[in-house]
Amino acid sequence: MQAFFQFLQQYPYLLLFFVVGLAVYIGRASIKGYGLGMVAGAIVVGAGISVWASSYGVKLELNNFAKSLFYYLFMYGVGLRVGPSFINSLRGDGVKFLFLAVVSSILGLTLVVLGAKLFALPPGAAGGMLAGSQTMSAAIGSAEQAVTSGVVKLPEGMKPEEASGMIALSYGITYIWGTVGIILICKYLPRWWGVDAKAAARRYEQEFGVKDLEGGGLTGYRQFGLRAYRLENPATVGMSVAKFRSVNPEYRIVNVGRNGEPQGADADLVLQKGDIVALGGATEHLTEKMGLIGPEVADAKTLGVPMDQADILVTNKEMVGRTFESFRDTAIAGQLQVTKVERGGVQIPAGLKTKLERMDIVSVVGLKSAVNELGEMWGRIARANTSTDLLTLSVGMILGFLIGMIEFPAFGAKVGLGNAGGLLLSGVIVSSIVSRLRFFGNTPNAARNVLEDLGLVVFVAIVGVNAGAGLLAQLTGAVALKIFIVGFIACTIPPFIVWAIGFHVFKINPAVLMGGVAGARSHSGPCREAAVEIQSSVPWIGFPVGYAVSGILLTIFGYFAMILAQ
Repeated sequence: MQAFFQFLQQYPYLLLFFVVGLAVYIGRASIKGYGLGMVAGAIVVGAGISVWASSYGVKLELNNFAKSLFYYLFMYGVGLRVGPSFINSLRGDGVKFLFLAVVSSILGLTLVVLGAKLFALPPGAAGGMLAGSQTMSAAIGSAEQAVTSGVVKLPEGMKPEEASGMIALSYGITYIWGTVGIILICKYLPRWWGVDAKAAARRYEQEFGVKDLEGGGLTGYRQFGLRAYRLENPATVGMSVAKFRSVNPEYRIVNVGRNGEPQGADADLVLQKGDIVALGGATEHLTEKMGLIGPEVADAKTLGVPMDQADILVTNKEMVGRTFESFRDTAIAGQLQVTKVERGGVQIPAGLKTKLERMDIVSVVGLKSAVNELGEMWGRIARANTSTDLLTLSVGMILGFLIGMIEFPAFGAKVGLGNAGGLLLSGVIVSSIVSRLRFFGNTPNAARNVLEDLGLVVFVAIVGVNAGAGLLAQLTGAVALKIFIVGFIACTIPPFIVWAIGFHVFKINPAVLMGGVAGARSHSGPCREAAVEIQSSVPWIGFPVGYAVSGILLTIFGYFAMILAQ
């Protein structure tokens, strides 16, 4: 094995991607749905290989510039993702979930800092415990920033690498319960409170017409249909297209074929016997009045109406707060269907009474003309685009680094957001500006996901490798036990307090609140398990706002945990 480790030491790029690949592979493994995930896997694999190599006298180490670069790309990507939801959280019902996320994040920070001081834990432990107990891996980076920037004063003789090792160690010890604990708590909180969350979900579904997201795989059912009929019903013959629409508002005539040629569907066009009428509408409506026009036919020319599917970004302020139901009487109703709604990068269940929020992404399919008209009405159509505006990426990164340079006196030193916090804020700013302008700044979801996923896993892998050699020297049974106890408390207490506030003070529907608790911890796993537990997608309604807010706060709090725990 010594030769193998020496080989990896000689070729650091091979070492890096060997760790990353192995971390992703291990991260996919799970026991009854629970697993490490690739980020925690990267810490375990990186540290484990480094410790193993040190036993053969081989020190594995990776470049710190690469570590910082990938982390900075990750932070900017996070800012791009959560920016719209963070802005939306500042108004309406979002304020409730924003408050819950703030409470949860501050409680987690407070408990970790108090625990680190009470047990006199080594420098680095507070940042790692916050990241692990709150399952916010990004906080590892901001905790390291506090060390490398010199804001945290290390004891005499302690090297920055040792503090980084303690961050990684504390993260690894607290992460397991941080993940499993919040899932179990969120899943069973209603039951412990004597609340029937399943019944609450059914009430919410009935009141708001919410549809189920779970199990929404590919099926033969289609909400929207376009069919052709030969006009033989005397009651319909002689009607204009406009008159037909007023009598049968649930349908849309989208084309009329006459003598083998399409005639279009002008409002003044009068229907004649033998016309082939292309009728659009909801599937259930198309099957209700089978004799309304006449027998169904397969007429390729009449049905050759351009169809389209697109994602519409809601930017028009006049549309914010309106329900889907309020568009029933518009001219395009019945010409398209909503297939998916995303809020803050998270798909939410949507019903007739679901209110539009700014920066919602609504996926629709239907007649091309209707899709274009809806895009103009709501905001803009986000067409699939594989290109990335690298100029905007560069400007955003520069802006983030400049913001990170801003410092102010606090805690006996000069404190600022640092590069990581600056880039996070820059991403929020850029995504907010881009949402208002159409001519620049395209960053496809796939590109943003690469920034986040690859950036974080590579950063954590390098942290693990560089910290691994010194872990054994710092680890004792007493220190590990103290770290676990603090992490256990910091993970367990905040969700109960958040639930109590949301349920008793804000009177939030229990099914929605389950997602709110998960969002306040910026962890999708508990929300997914809550949805399975109550057999409803309603928990996802309360998830996006808290997910965005706590994602920002917990990431930054890694920095402050290190400072406050001194």
